[in-house]
Amino acid sequence: MNFFYCHRVIFGFTGLALAVIFTFGVCFFALVRTAAANTQRLTVVIDAGHGGIDGGVVGTVSGTKESDVNLAISRYLQKEFETAGFRVVQTRPTEAGLYGTATSGYKKRDMKKRAEIINENAPALVISVHQNFFSMPSRRGAQVFFREDSSSSKTLACAIQTAFNEMPEVSRTYSALAGDYYVLNCSDYPSVIVECGFLSNAEDEALLISEDYQKKVASVIAQGALSYLACGSLVIA
Repeated sequence: MNFFYCHRVIFGFTGLALAVIFTFGVCFFALVRTAAANTQRLTVVIDAGHGGIDGGVVGTVSGTKESDVNLAISRYLQKEFETAGFRVVQTRPTEAGLYGTATSGYKKRDMKKRAEIINENAPALVISVHQNFFSMPSRRGAQVFFREDSSSSKTLACAIQTAFNEMPEVSRTYSALAGDYYVLNCSDYPSVIVECGFLSNAEDEALLISEDYQKKVASVIAQGALSYLACGSLVIA
């Protein structure tokens, strides 16, 4: 069984639980040794989706813009990684977009700038933070996407999805899914899009606009990503 692909580990078997704990400890110390030898690979790029005139989707109850929620979670996520000793680069550190002037073609310029930032920093991984929206308001929960032909991105996505599925707030669990998105395709670094919840669902929206829950989401994303890095390769795949 591959620990990082989206399967729950049944901890009822004490021996297996101890083996998992031991393995994670060994992998963590291996990561620390690798970090000391190759600090350039310890950059994490966090991409707060949308921004500026592109607010993304909007909460159906509060009217909160997706771009604001994305930025808030991304800032908390930065603190999580920095506390763990990583160098963090934010593609969008403020409320502004990355397109320069708000003229025709702004979206394409915005996305190209994000790609430039990612490739210039040669990160160990890329996490793009978004919020979801669906025509059926009953749909809720977090969903993680990866590039189909990138095994490292799939492993990262599954690790984060598993962490989300363990949250007590979840009403249903999901599997990480392949997605054809620019931010996933613009580099060969392990990259995921994290849709943290549905702003079209009143329960999810109430959670996502809460500072406490934003911090919790950031912690869960970091937990999944760090579990991937602990036993994963830092070589681009």
